[in-house]
Parts: sequence; C-alpha cells; structure tokens
Amino acid sequence: VCSAEVTDPASIKAAAARVGEKLGGSGLNLLINNAGMAKPNSLDMETQESMTEIYTTNTIGPLLLSQAFLPLLKKAAQGSPGSALSCSKAAIVNISSSAGSIQELYMWGPTHVVSYRCSKAALNMLSRCQSLGYREHGILCVALHPGWVQTDMGGAGSLKPPLTVDESVRGMLKVLSSLSEKDTGTFLDWEGKVVPW
Repeated sequence: VCSAEVTDPASIKAAAARVGEKLGGSGLNLLINNAGMAKPNSLDMETQESMTEIYTTNTIGPLLLSQAFLPLLKKAAQGSPGSALSCSKAAIVNISSSAGSIQELYMWGPTHVVSYRCSKAALNMLSRCQSLGYREHGILCVALHPGWVQTDMGGAGSLKPPLTVDESVRGMLKVLSSLSEKDTGTFLDWEGKVVPW
C-alpha cells in the first residue's frame, strides 16, 4: 500500500516513485483520484482560506497526481498498442460530484458548500482537458460521481444519504468495467448515467 498527501508535491512524487518500483517494468492501468474535502460554508461565509484549501485538495491534487503517474499510465497504454481506450488499458478517473454540476446545482437549498462546488466544477474541467491531452497516449479520462454516499463527509449533515458505500462501489466498478473510447471526457455517475456539466 502506498499513500500520498495530495497537497504536497514532494509526497506525490515519492508515491509515484514507490508505485513505479513495485510495478517493476510494467505500467499502471488505473489511477483513481479520490481525495476530497468540503466545508459547510454558506455563500456569505465563504473565505479565501477555505476556497484555497479545498481547491488545493480537490482540484490541484488530482492534477499533480495525474502528472506524476503519467509515465506509468503511458507505459501501460504502450503495452496494449492498438487496443481501444478502457480502464484495462490505461485510465484516469477523477472522483467528482454532482454538486459540481453548474446546470444541476444539486441540493443548493440545504447546503451551499460553495468552495466544494467550485472545486468539483474545476475538477470536471480538468477531466475534460485531460481527456483531450492524454487521448493521444491511449489514456481514457473521466469524471465520476459516486452518488450521495453514507460516509463521514457525505453524511455529516442532518440529512441521511441514500447510498451505502457498498452500493456506490459496486456501481462504480460496473461503470469502470464498461468504459470505452466513447466515454473519455465525460461526466458520469455511479450508475453510468451522464451528469450534466
């Protein structure tokens, strides 16, 4: 097991090096950027510090992780020349949120979480940019919404999330196994449905 502090570039580079050593000469097929944080700030109470901290974790962290692991992802893709884009070839999956959907603005009433929403909207754009920039290397890139899940972060308020961790993970694994060329650059949920930007 290898961990990295996503707000620390040195930690990220060290983690990529450790993973590279463990893989030997083979590449990395799948990078899932899952780290995330939120603060329950209303629009009027949002601060520069909160915005910066959350954007650093939720958006810059996935960017730096993807950059650090790119050589290993390229190596995996090169090991499957000619095959179509898929998670078994090489893929970056950024765990996003429907809270980052500008069109949907999911659950605005009960919780503003402005910094979280903004960071996930930016992560969605990063995912789209990665899909364009890394396609030539044979790497599939998507943003994936796990649903509103019963986790420490998801269930922190007074409302109870409808999904268990097991339900969400089972759904996401099914989606990951079915992703193909047509899905790169998309924003999907744990059931494989398109989430509006």
